[in-house]
Order: sequence, then structure tokens, then C-alpha cells
Amino acid sequence: MLHRFSLLLVDDHADIREPLSTFLRRYDFEVEAVADGAAMRQCLQARVFDLIVLDVMLPGEGGLSLCRYVSEHVGTPVILLTAMADQVDRIAGLEIGADDYVVKPFDPRELVARIRSVLRRTQGRGGDEGPALLAMSQEREYRFSFAGWSLDTRTRELRDPDARSIALSTSEFHLLRTLLENAGRVLTRSQLLDHTQRTDTVNFDRSIDSQISRLRKKLEPDSRRPHLLKTVRGDGYMLAAKVAVEYA
Repeated sequence: MLHRFSLLLVDDHADIREPLSTFLRRYDFEVEAVADGAAMRQCLQARVFDLIVLDVMLPGEGGLSLCRYVSEHVGTPVILLTAMADQVDRIAGLEIGADDYVVKPFDPRELVARIRSVLRRTQGRGGDEGPALLAMSQEREYRFSFAGWSLDTRTRELRDPDARSIALSTSEFHLLRTLLENAGRVLTRSQLLDHTQRTDTVNFDRSIDSQISRLRKKLEPDSRRPHLLKTVRGDGYMLAAKVAVEYA
């Protein structure tokens, strides 16, 4: 039996939430729909979802705050539904951990395409990694060990030296994996963008800078004096640690 991907849809407008839920179910998604952040948090405590479709403008706690919470504590991929037309505002959503965004009003078929694209990436079915960077086989999953930390690419679980699980957003996972696969090698911002972002997203160098900053807060005792994720001025970033690799 094929796996049905589970979606959590969060939108306070019933005239959007209900017909959109029905539309997504036609594409064989399992959909749970709620109207606000409190209900969303209850759903996340009760079960695991494959992806969250999250409206930015919600009553009470807003979508950006909820997206940051998911990025820092849950790790479930997030697609933002936003009426924000300004490019800088949209990239702000990506910088706090969103995996994609769709601008209202939108064609529901576009949302389905975006959902499928994010799910392909989060399920480890990436495309050609190209010759620019070392990329391990997507057919095998690995467990990286470095400086007391470990990252399991099969479960996307990051554990600290005390074996505590640290949640990663999808973009943080792909960024860390790319750095681990190229440990000791300086990677430019352009290379990192190419391997961690959707190809049709408007990308900015500062998006990578923000993702590096978030990773440092999770990995470094003092993120202002990093010893694992090094900045190479004028060039890019490097993971400065010995990395052991085994099949997961």
C-alpha cells in the first residue's frame, strides 16, 4: 500500500480552509485542517505530519512565529501561504525556516506542485547533485559523526554530544548535510544556495547567512565565536571538524 502523505493546513478563513482541504484530498493527501496556532500546536503534540501548509496572517499567534517554532522544535517542512507581495518580506519567511511560500491569491494546482516538490526533497529523493560538490549516493542513507555530534540522514535526526535530539528545519538539514559531505572544504554561498534551495525560489546570499546563523545557535557553545561552522572571509563557509561516516 502506498504511503499517503499527511498535511496539516492552518488557515483562519473557512472559505479557504475547507475547499482547499477538499481539493488536496483529491490528490490523495491526508489533510487535517485547523483555524489557528493553538489548534496547530495541539495537532503537533498529538501526531507527526509530513508537511504543514501555514497561513501567515492568523489571529493570535502569527504564522511567522509558528513557523519559527516548528523550525526550532519540530522540524516538519513548512509552506507559507502569504499575501505579502514584497520580495524582502517573502524571503524573511524562508530565513526563519520555511521551505517554500505561495502568494495569495493562488491556483491550488500550484500549491500541489509546491507540496510535491518539498516532499521530494524531504523524503531524500533529490535530483542530480552535479559536479561542483561532493554528494553521496541518494540511494543510501548515512550517519555522520563529528565533534561528538551525529546526524542520521535516514531519520534526519541531529543529536548533540549528550545524545539529545535537536530539531532541524528542512533547509537546515540539507545545509548541514552538504557541509558534512564537504567537511574541510570551503563552499561559496552560491554553491550552498544551489544545493539547499528550490531552483525557482528567488535566492539571496543573506538567506544562507541566516541559515548558517541558525545552525550555529544549535551547534556552537558560543555562536559568536564558532569553531565548527567557520566563515572564510570573502569566500564562504566551511565545516571545520573531522567527520566519520557509516551507513545508516
